[in-house]
Amino acid sequence: MAPKVKELRKGFEAVQDLELLKVLKSEIEFELNSNPFKIQADKILGSLGDFSLDWDSPNSKDVVLRKKCNSGEEVAVSAILGPTPTHERGGAFPRDVLINVFVQKPALSSMLQFNCRAFEESINEPEFDIKSAYYLPSSTCLGSSIYRGPKFGELDPELQDSIKNYLIDKGIGENLIMFLLHYLHKREHEQYINWLKKGNTFVAKSE
Repeated sequence: MAPKVKELRKGFEAVQDLELLKVLKSEIEFELNSNPFKIQADKILGSLGDFSLDWDSPNSKDVVLRKKCNSGEEVAVSAILGPTPTHERGGAFPRDVLINVFVQKPALSSMLQFNCRAFEESINEPEFDIKSAYYLPSSTCLGSSIYRGPKFGELDPELQDSIKNYLIDKGIGENLIMFLLHYLHKREHEQYINWLKKGNTFVAKSE
């Protein structure tokens, strides 16, 4: 390639880098100034209750909570933000939280698993639905051939209500749901800003 053509291409690439840097910096500034989840000096809404954060990596999308009940039962909760909805809705939190709840009794290898969807019904009114309820013979017996039970929506309504109350008694209540909604939205917003900053640093160092 002729030297003149190389210089022209290098100059064009430099212009494109500067344009991208300009947009990245503008996006970072906008996100920092308009963070919708920075509430009351970073105070997290809701509460963990008796749960503790067992897994919370800055590079991961999900978090894991654990607690031990007075009866000796262990409850584990894994939570992750659901997909972005295709339509607008009310409330401060646009996305659902997908929650898996595991309950295990001491000295037993079997456990119960509940797959739930948590959401904000309206402002400051958290709610959750149970999508499925499974009985697992053991944590290592998760094959697709294992019968786990009928679809949750096909259960008797009274049984559905009783199972939901069972989960509420285990700590899956409004405070925990509000905590997860706020914490995961705020956390992802911070991850997005960090991603923008890393991209900005990379482009700024390119030659």
